[in-house]
Amino acid sequence: MKPIPTISFVFLSGLLLAGLTGCASSPPARFYTLEARAVATPAAGKADYNVLVGPVTIPDLVDRPQMVLRVDASRVTIAEQARWAEPLKIAIARALAGNLGQLIDGARVATYPQATGSPADYQIFVDVQTFDAALSGGSTIELIWTVKSGKSKAEKAGRSVIREAASGSDHAALVAAHEKALAAISREIAAAVRDMAASAPASSKPQ
Repeated sequence: MKPIPTISFVFLSGLLLAGLTGCASSPPARFYTLEARAVATPAAGKADYNVLVGPVTIPDLVDRPQMVLRVDASRVTIAEQARWAEPLKIAIARALAGNLGQLIDGARVATYPQATGSPADYQIFVDVQTFDAALSGGSTIELIWTVKSGKSKAEKAGRSVIREAASGSDHAALVAAHEKALAAISREIAAAVRDMAASAPASSKPQ
């Protein structure tokens, strides 16, 4: 049997070393969440009703674990090393719910499909139209929301478009900009919920 040429071992060793070096040089993925940022504001009276946030729908473009960064009007890039720690639609719902819990004093706020212990007095449906991010700019969020009363069947809809500049040029700063934008949108939704609760007929007011 003829011996295998030494050059084969050298070649294979080189390939293995190159593969290991490539793996070692890849930066680790970072995982991000969206947190509530709204600050509670004094209210005339304490709310005593259940609020359900969701379902939330988002564009297919951003419905993925990786962050999607806007390059220009017709081009985006996928940030493989910057990822959401949970599905984005769930993260948005949770951030909105956390904000509303702060803004509507006394309200019991949960996210769809969770339950608050009893049927929701008000349910908020959210359709995200735009969830743009740019490291050189910041966050642009456009969404259509609808607040529906569980008792009177009344509803109130709105469209929110918020742009927030990022305080830095990294992904963490961009996430913070998203959180600030969602906090601003939450203030608009909270105002709608409070108005509906205040103007509801006595027979359909939350007990």
